[in-house]
Amino acid sequence: MENEYTSHPGSAGLLKGAYEKLKASDAVTALAILEQALDYDYENEEIKHALKCVHWWLEHTRRIEELKNPYEKGAFMISMFKQYHVFLGQFKTVYEQCQYAVRFFVYSRALFFFEGLLSSPANQHDPGLLLLVGRCYKGLGNYDEALNYLEKTVRIKREDAEVLAEVADINALLAQTKTAKALFREAFFIDPLKIDLRFMESALILKLRDSVGEFGYKDDELLEWMPVYGYLWGVFSVKRELKQMESGRLKQSIFSLQAEYESNPARRNLLKPRLLNHYFWLIDYYEISREEPSLIEETLLKIKVIDPDIHKMYAG
Repeated sequence: MENEYTSHPGSAGLLKGAYEKLKASDAVTALAILEQALDYDYENEEIKHALKCVHWWLEHTRRIEELKNPYEKGAFMISMFKQYHVFLGQFKTVYEQCQYAVRFFVYSRALFFFEGLLSSPANQHDPGLLLLVGRCYKGLGNYDEALNYLEKTVRIKREDAEVLAEVADINALLAQTKTAKALFREAFFIDPLKIDLRFMESALILKLRDSVGEFGYKDDELLEWMPVYGYLWGVFSVKRELKQMESGRLKQSIFSLQAEYESNPARRNLLKPRLLNHYFWLIDYYEISREEPSLIEETLLKIKVIDPDIHKMYAG
């Protein structure tokens, strides 16, 4: 096969060329170059890994041509990341250069489908489209443009955990750490289970995920415990004063969680960390608004009753 990469000496040049084609959304040519590279260096594990990854994407995105709507096509590309992460779980070694090229391939293709929709004024206020466009720009490393679209989404959906987490992630990537911490804390308070960690990229949140995961928590439990340890370890250290309506909702939510915690032992593995996080917010509210110290002591006692170890960490 003749191409511009045959002049490169050895498999390293071919591998680089394949990644460049993949980033340019040409997965078919990338695959052909990788097959040539494998003929050249059959023992190269990165080439084998890249071949499997490109094969996977070509196989799993064949049906995209059956979709007529550009929004569906772009959303389908991004949605495949969830299955792809499962696929990657089989590998002992995941090569970062390959995954960077794959990410570029996916987000570039998805953005191509979305950009045509943005020319319509009506679509410029569609929060679902704005979220996906922002996610694409983030995946491509254009954080300023990503923040532009995601902040528009926040103005439409002010209390959406998924959107707030994306904005927090980008602020962390832009080294706006204080803002990132505040927004992550807000997002995890609203609903941890709406946050998809597979789309998070900042070290701030990924290190927290990995550290909490060392306790053996996975999936929904991991998400529920992240704000608890994030608070205790100072990752979610930025606090804010609650409005009167918000404090009322917080107390009502605690009342409901306490009742469910007592009556539904089967769900305590998820209810406990959520209740603990609510208690932390309540204590902050009492401290900021200078309420009676007895109210703080009463809340600390509730924490001690449901989890003495967390109480010890908090008090210590």
